[in-house]
Amino acid sequence: MATAAPTQELPLFYNSLEALNSGQHANMKIRRIENAPAMGTAHAIPATVDEFALLQRHYPIVFSTGGEPVPLALMGLNEGTNAFLDDNGLPHDPTYYIPAYLRRYPFLLARLRPDSDELSLCFDPTSGAVGEFDEGEALFNGTEPSDATKAVLAFCEQFETAGQRTAAFIQELKKSDLLMDGEVAIQPEGAPQPFVYRGFRMVDEEKLRELRGDELRKMNQSGMLALIYAHLFSLSQIREVFSRQVQQGKGPIGVPQPATAEA
Repeated sequence: MATAAPTQELPLFYNSLEALNSGQHANMKIRRIENAPAMGTAHAIPATVDEFALLQRHYPIVFSTGGEPVPLALMGLNEGTNAFLDDNGLPHDPTYYIPAYLRRYPFLLARLRPDSDELSLCFDPTSGAVGEFDEGEALFNGTEPSDATKAVLAFCEQFETAGQRTAAFIQELKKSDLLMDGEVAIQPEGAPQPFVYRGFRMVDEEKLRELRGDELRKMNQSGMLALIYAHLFSLSQIREVFSRQVQQGKGPIGVPQPATAEA
């Protein structure tokens, strides 16, 4: 299921980073990504607390193991399996909420110099979304950022701010010692034994119930308690994701696969 948080130098899905500037990219446009196979096989996507209310409707929200916990939206229960995106990384159902981490790609704000806190808008030049295309939206009007670039920058800034709120939430969870190793067992009909998923962390409901009244009141006033319950409620989606995988023929070995209709 969810494994350790990404540790590579570049974030998940990014192969390279290039700072956007009018000198190099004045004639470039941005277009929709039509082929992102790496997304189509990613089962755990980093999430922010700002998204918990929307994510919990479709995806289990868990926390990574190893190092600093990272909230993850599970789009599949097994490595290499995504029950919500097709092989090209496009949604099966466009009405489902797509995590902001995916929608931000190929852009992000990055610190180009270690001695500076300034963040620059960058993009992955290997994404196929930015280039000198005939179609798409211009990135610059002369030397000035276009409306499309301004919108991208605003989205990335919102994502960074949400990331700061997420980091603060994680610190409060750790301070209260509320995280525990998670485990869920699913017994499909017709399977000889249950499938047990581990390798993630979750909030310990017993410890949550044992918190002092003043601690719970503080969590409620800060909005933290609502986030915790969004996470806990979302765990019921694990079985739904398992069922989606089985229906798509992506279920684990030993699970009866859905019958295919004959022509």
